[in-house]
Amino acid sequence: MTSLDHVDLELIAALSADPRATVVALAEKLRLSRNTVQARMARLDQAGVFQSFERSISPTALGFPLQAYISIGLDQTQLPRIVEELRRVPEIVQVHGVSGQVDMLTLVACRDARHLFDVDARILAVEGVERSETRLVMNESIPYRVSGLMELARRESR
Repeated sequence: MTSLDHVDLELIAALSADPRATVVALAEKLRLSRNTVQARMARLDQAGVFQSFERSISPTALGFPLQAYISIGLDQTQLPRIVEELRRVPEIVQVHGVSGQVDMLTLVACRDARHLFDVDARILAVEGVERSETRLVMNESIPYRVSGLMELARRESR
């Protein structure tokens, strides 16, 4: 993606403040034409600026209040196949490849401790997964956010 200009950053900030804002409302707020806002939003979407809206849905509301991070050590030569198998585990909310002692950090959501035990067992059963370590999420001290980054980017774009 090319760098975001001041208008892109203002549009993103307005969407962050009111994710349900209509194109017309955004155009009025930013003093842009509706077509400009629509075109910029389409370009930003194609460039991957907007992540999945699933991020805004609480696993707890869906009946999965227990979250945990599972660190996974694996055979790196089997990484693509392992990722595909992990993709089939519905309780896995997110996976990051990481550096250090482990290879992946996986966030899972479960109904209870027994369910978590079963999910961990399914992950360990994937061929090429060598070990795992589970850490319960006790609370979310700082929720996912990019508002600070947006403000930095907006200041730097001026």
